[in-house]
Amino acid sequence: MSFNELGLDPSLVRAVQARGFREPTPVQSEAIPEILLGHDVWASARTGSGKTAAFLLPVLQTLSQPRSQRERPLRGLVLAPTRELAAQVSEEAAAYGALLPDPVVVRLLVGGGSVDAQRLALRGGADLIVATPGRLIDLLEREVIRLDALEILVLDEADRLLSLGFAAAIERIVQATPASRQTLMFSATFPPAVQALAEQSLQQPVKINIDSGQMPEHDRIEQRAISVGTARRTALLRELLRTHAWSRVLVFVATTRAADQIVAHLTRDGVQAAALHGELSPSARTGALTGFEEGRLQVLVATDLAARGLDIDQLPAVVNYDLPRSPTDYLHRVGRTGRAGHRGVAVTLVTAETASHLRLIEKRHKLSLPREVIPGFEPTEPAPAPPAPTGHRPDPHGGIKGKRKSKKDRLREAAARAAKS
Repeated sequence: MSFNELGLDPSLVRAVQARGFREPTPVQSEAIPEILLGHDVWASARTGSGKTAAFLLPVLQTLSQPRSQRERPLRGLVLAPTRELAAQVSEEAAAYGALLPDPVVVRLLVGGGSVDAQRLALRGGADLIVATPGRLIDLLEREVIRLDALEILVLDEADRLLSLGFAAAIERIVQATPASRQTLMFSATFPPAVQALAEQSLQQPVKINIDSGQMPEHDRIEQRAISVGTARRTALLRELLRTHAWSRVLVFVATTRAADQIVAHLTRDGVQAAALHGELSPSARTGALTGFEEGRLQVLVATDLAARGLDIDQLPAVVNYDLPRSPTDYLHRVGRTGRAGHRGVAVTLVTAETASHLRLIEKRHKLSLPREVIPGFEPTEPAPAPPAPTGHRPDPHGGIKGKRKSKKDRLREAAARAAKS
């Protein structure tokens, strides 16, 4: 199937092809025709499957239809969990809609930016707004924006929206929209909380499930696990950058402090690197992302803030400097590479402390990654002691609780020994 067969406007097809996409992905093939027919859609597809274009292309086509009013009432709304993802969706909407005969006016509303500047931008009206929930609620309360004419509501990365605590905000936003709206929900996973939200917000939705929650295709992404001592990880990272000469690498860490420290070490060695985490100012985060996307930075060191939603064209490598807390986040990290038909590699650095957690991740995703050792970077720490048998807790006084003798037994034995003596 080609994009021409999905019912899209020729100008949208040209815009898609100009970005190098020739054939729609499975989620695009299934979702676009249903959205164009006006159906609510509940789509679950793995990371990197093209979900953004799956909803943006038909939404742009619908909103570009001739208008009967001179004013531009807000007709489309996309809710995204982070300002970075919202900015990317807004940029893609502008790129895809650039060739439409009647261009769609797109506005970005996110926290961290100037409220006054965003209010001023809305004075001329907007067809489509891409927003984070917090900023949208703020502008609704100030009566800067109204949703009573909304025709299409999109909940992008719905599982992430809920995990970040936006459930109450989403409920308020949904209540401010007409009941007759078309609602689209896209996500990589659909845990129970998201299923409940879908049942409350969607009306007779078309359900699309494309390998949701599964690992990206193994033939496109090479996954490696390298055993290394905790203190040698940064040195090993530098060695990997040198030997593989990756043009760009996204490195995931557990803390903002680790991100800043690694960037400082790499910069001292002449590597163009920047950090991306929640403690940076919005302008610093935007600058880091832009520099990475444009190739001026070779390494972006990020917390899991960047694990979901980032779409970096032709990203050759991802490195798990620290393991993610949840097995699902491992999936999303790995899915940043090997996108849109390109090949990629995902490298995980394994220490003695994280070895058991990686085994859990492997079990969850049905993986078996051979442990590599790079000469000169052999792990030196001993493996952690195995846990105590199930049901027993270590006794601070020695022995295993539940197995050592009771106080009464010890007193009886002492009395017996005294009687014998």
